[in-house]
Amino acid sequence: MKISIKKPILGIVAFLIVLFTMPLGHAAMIIMENVFGKENIFIAAIIVGFLGLVLLIFGIVSKKRNLSTILGLFAGLFVWTGWIEFAFVYYANRFGVAPLMLNGEIVTKPEYLIMPSSVGFWAISMIYYFFGSKSGCKFFNWFQKKLKMSNITEMQPTIKNNALTTFMEIILILWTFYMILLFAYDNSFFGDRHPVTYLIAYGSLLWSIILFVKLIRIETFDYAIKYSIPTVIIFWNFVEIMGRWNFFSEFWIEPQKYGLELLLLTSILIILAFIGIISTRHKKQLR
Repeated sequence: MKISIKKPILGIVAFLIVLFTMPLGHAAMIIMENVFGKENIFIAAIIVGFLGLVLLIFGIVSKKRNLSTILGLFAGLFVWTGWIEFAFVYYANRFGVAPLMLNGEIVTKPEYLIMPSSVGFWAISMIYYFFGSKSGCKFFNWFQKKLKMSNITEMQPTIKNNALTTFMEIILILWTFYMILLFAYDNSFFGDRHPVTYLIAYGSLLWSIILFVKLIRIETFDYAIKYSIPTVIIFWNFVEIMGRWNFFSEFWIEPQKYGLELLLLTSILIILAFIGIISTRHKKQLR
C-alpha cells in the first residue's frame, strides 16, 4: 500500500513524529527506573541500547529510504537513552551525587549535574564534523562557506547512510542542547532566571518557528524527518525552560499518573510513522 502526502502535511507529520518522541523518551526513562528498580535498571538500559544498535543495522541494510530514516531515528533515541543517559545515571548513583534541590523539590537530577563534564568530548565531535566533512547541516555549511573551506569532503546522501546520518544527527543535537540548557541552569554560570536563559528560551522558540516554516516546504519524508530533528529539539528547549519555570505541569515526568495520555501519544506516533514510511513522494531532496 502506498499513499501520497503533499506539503505542508508531510512536514507536519514528520514534525509530530519527532515531537512526540521527546515526552515519550522522558517517560520511558522514568518507567524503566520504576519497573526494573535500582538492581536491574542498568541491565535493562544496556539491552535498550543494543536494541537501538539492531535498529540501526536494519536501517543501514534497508533499501527503503523512509523506513531507513525512521529506524535511524529510533536507533538514536534508544542508544541515547540506554547507553548515554543511563551511563550518567549509573555513575551519579555509584559515587553518590546528590540532586539539586530547591524548596524541598528536585530541580536537577544527579545524572544531569555530571553530564556537562562531557563537554570536551562534545567539542571534539563538533570539530570533527565542522572541519572534516560538508554535511546536510545548514548551520555548519553556512560557516564553512564563509570561511571558504573548499577542501573538505562532501557527504553524498544515499539510502545506505540514511539511517546512520539520522542516528548521528539526533544524538549530537540532543547532546548539544542538553549542554546548552545545563550550563544555562547552572548558577555558577547563569541560572534558570538569568537573562541568558530567557534569551535561550525565546530565541529557541523563534528559531524553531523559522525552521518549521522551511520544514513544511519539504517534499520528501526522509529529508523532512532529518530536518524535523533540529526543529523539534530547538523548540523543546523552550518547552523545557517553561517547565523549569513552572508554567505548566510536565505530565511525561509522571507516567504513573498519565498512562492514558502517554498511551495515546504512543499510538499516534506509531500511526504517523507508518503513514510516513509508506508515503510515495520522492524528489531530489535526499539529505
